[in-house]
Amino acid sequence: MLTGEIRGQINKLRDALWSGGVSNPLTGVEQITYLLFAKRIDEIQTREEAKALALKKQGYVPRRVFPEGKDELGTPGFPDGCPYELMRWSKFKNEAPERMYEIVADHVMPFLRTLGGSESVMASHMKGARLAFTKPALLDKLVQGLDEIPMDDRDTKGDVYEYLLSMISSAGENGQFRTPRHIIDLIVRLMNPGPEDTVCDPACGTAGFLMMAAEHVRREHPGIFYDSASRQHFETKAFTGFDFDETMLRIAAMNMMLHGIEEPRIEYRDSLAEGAGEDSGHYSLILANPPFAGSLDNESCSKDLLKVVNTKKTELLFLALFLRLLSTGGRAAVIVPDGVLFGSSKAHKGIRKALVDDHRLEAVISLPSGVFRPYAGVSTAILIFTKTGRGGTDAVWYYDMQADGWSLDDKRNSLLAEELIGPAPSRTLDAAEHGKNNLPDLLARWADREGGERANPRTAQSFCVSLAEIEAAGYDLSINRYKEVVHAEVEHAAPKDIIRELRELESEIAKGLSALEEMLG
Repeated sequence: MLTGEIRGQINKLRDALWSGGVSNPLTGVEQITYLLFAKRIDEIQTREEAKALALKKQGYVPRRVFPEGKDELGTPGFPDGCPYELMRWSKFKNEAPERMYEIVADHVMPFLRTLGGSESVMASHMKGARLAFTKPALLDKLVQGLDEIPMDDRDTKGDVYEYLLSMISSAGENGQFRTPRHIIDLIVRLMNPGPEDTVCDPACGTAGFLMMAAEHVRREHPGIFYDSASRQHFETKAFTGFDFDETMLRIAAMNMMLHGIEEPRIEYRDSLAEGAGEDSGHYSLILANPPFAGSLDNESCSKDLLKVVNTKKTELLFLALFLRLLSTGGRAAVIVPDGVLFGSSKAHKGIRKALVDDHRLEAVISLPSGVFRPYAGVSTAILIFTKTGRGGTDAVWYYDMQADGWSLDDKRNSLLAEELIGPAPSRTLDAAEHGKNNLPDLLARWADREGGERANPRTAQSFCVSLAEIEAAGYDLSINRYKEVVHAEVEHAAPKDIIRELRELESEIAKGLSALEEMLG
């Protein structure tokens, strides 16, 4: 958890970017990503040098990130090229602002762009790395500011970057890339990924789902790091993300790297255009909040997906994609707009029927409409299903989430203390607190979905609906179709009594008027 001091330091970086002319929050995070990567590769080489020093008798050869010698880029300050040693964070941070800017802009950035052949997978996302400002003083502020933030351990590094990413959530149109962290945490805890899982997010954005899944596995299964095969799986194969926005890919890869995944599998892919491709049936778990409320031209969409659901609606195409990506027995928890649950088109009904009849639909969790404010007020739900290929749905568990711990207006202010927010608060919430944060209750009820939850009445916050009833409703999956609302009984007086009371009032008014006329003479 970040201290107020660290938050203040990060806020200073944001203010420096703004006053330096970088007003787009997404661009600001991208610029800091470049600098963090430059800092990270210097740390990697420093660590390798320390290993070489400690193991020199065994003939240990360190992995060099920075070669010996100079580059071949002649600049005014370095007509014969800049020494690679001077491109290291630990060296250029001590230079004067003007000289630092020349080193970073004219030598470090080109160096990052040509690291594609390095062992680091992260380098492939730095092909477009360049500074978006021309002020040496701003670069000096950013470098010194980042250097002062203590990021010695993985948890702090990850938290710092997550706080930086929170800048994007207020960026209007760009905010669609970021799902609220507590909702991601809830979904990950619901699915409980394990050390053998292969997790995929085909529209990963900043890799929030993948990062949280990695943290969950690390927290719940610490023993995997004592087994070389399990550790290698965790660091290289367990987490995969696709996106077609290069900026998002760079940010996502850095997010994973700072959370301890040294070689994140974050790749460029237009998932709907390419379909599952070679990854068909490859993943055991999909966690996603894909773009929705949009449409594609059929020419730009994978023909394999159109065979499953012939539509231009991205939210339906992504559901078809998830089914193709999952292995048999694989699970998915994805956010969809409410229209997916009750849309009347042939494509809407077809994908719902496939989830229910051909696979196992386990849960529909209705989210409050303000969860994605201030940039979207659309009503959404979480769908949880398992790919079976031969059915298996016997009953679907519903939960009506009414509060997520934050105000549901554009301000999204927290309604409880920080330690009581999210799906795993520091203590059990009382009834009043539950009214402000339903997430812990949701988790507890989910764990009992095969037991006592089956007996809940339709007036409860959670209940189960049988397969037969869903079929009878034409595969309508909206919670309002099945939830029963208890209306408080209101007693009304009989019409005769109301009329009598009105006449008595009229009589009193008439008497009062007569008395007033007599007084006035």
